Amino acid sequence: MTKKQDTVTYELKKGNEVLYVGTTNDPERREQEHTDSGKQFGHMNITSRKMTEQGAMKKEKKRLDTYRQNHGGNNPKYNKDDDG
Repeated sequence: MTKKQDTVTYELKKGNEVLYVGTTNDPERREQEHTDSGKQFGHMNITSRKMTEQGAMKKEKKRLDTYRQNHGGNNPKYNKDDDG
């Protein structure tokens, strides 16, 4: 049996600034949840094709690792921990 491939990685951005990196299987719902929680951002950018949840989480972690390497070890503004 194949694993369900319905999850994507995404970034919340304001201009070129990445404010959050995450995964979801429902981008529209997740974008609204971020808005409702008070996060200030310009747009949501889907950064992957649909994949398994495990694959998306692995890609998210790699993206956060790269972000921290390029930003003095800091996470994007709205990511609270190293796993997203």
